[in-house]
Amino acid sequence: MNAAIVGASGYGGEILVKLLAAHPKVTLKAVTSRSKAGQPVSSVIPAMRGVLDDMLFENSDPAELAAREDIDVAFLALPHGAAAEYARHLVDAGKKVIDLSADFRIADPATYEEFYGAAHPDVELLARSQYVMPELSDASWKEKDLFACPGCYPTSILIPLLPLVKAGIVSQEHIVANSYSGTSGAGKQSKEAFSFCEVNESSKAYGVPKHRHLSEIEEQLSAAAGDKVIIQFNPHLAPMNRGIATTITVPSNGSTIEQLYSEWEKAYADKPFVCILPADTRPETKYVVGTNRVDISAVKDDRTGNFVITSAEDNLVKGASGQAIQILNLWQGWDETTGLI
Repeated sequence: MNAAIVGASGYGGEILVKLLAAHPKVTLKAVTSRSKAGQPVSSVIPAMRGVLDDMLFENSDPAELAAREDIDVAFLALPHGAAAEYARHLVDAGKKVIDLSADFRIADPATYEEFYGAAHPDVELLARSQYVMPELSDASWKEKDLFACPGCYPTSILIPLLPLVKAGIVSQEHIVANSYSGTSGAGKQSKEAFSFCEVNESSKAYGVPKHRHLSEIEEQLSAAAGDKVIIQFNPHLAPMNRGIATTITVPSNGSTIEQLYSEWEKAYADKPFVCILPADTRPETKYVVGTNRVDISAVKDDRTGNFVITSAEDNLVKGASGQAIQILNLWQGWDETTGLI
């Protein structure tokens, strides 16, 4: 496949460049950034020295990109609202699109407007897109032209929780998810709040009680349950560069820890990027950073009747760019792990 990355100068875009440059079945044909246009990729992303020395960042013009005959698939690493314009041009030109933004993650335009504060930028194209969580989505998604890659926080919550909600192993009510993300989750910003002195040796909650990713989490859980699911989602900024650690507390509805693990084994027995840890082991971010893996485990608190479920992932890989490449691999019928660890 010949690929383009649109918006490649951010953290997620950089990871896409690194992974796709090393992917044995992908040829990277274009790397775009309006702010970096004309600059060598290897000077903006020094890790690519000796790998992409001859490639320059190109200007991000959607019509020009769509007109190119040497591009089969485009990865959009753009802010929400901006991605839809590119997706429209590219899909109309017959290209496949894997979107890492939020523009096509929410099926209901009204929900998108509620959480993102603006009308959906392309409702017609939204109907032609498909939200894809590789481990959980029905295989029919491969027939679409536009694939929406899940968000980082939702991945850390939906992977452990969705199969349990779908099977009725846990309650659909009184679910609380506390997540801690490294600062790269906020993107490349020069704001004071994300400076070293402000972030180092400190952790804080933010975006409560209605973080934007809550819309995606609740929509997917509700679809799985066949009923409206509302959860309490509390995201936190943690003093680390990368990774997400999530703790979910959910009433067990009388289910046993053995039933929970049995459901996980059924859901993920053949899924290479979900690692089910024993109940006495907690996932840690330092062991998943740099990988496309989600580590999960659970324990039952007999005193409260709750399950306490924990997960860890790399927000930039499994939470973004790695998952996008996993989608590409599955769509093409390649081994799911190609170019990933």
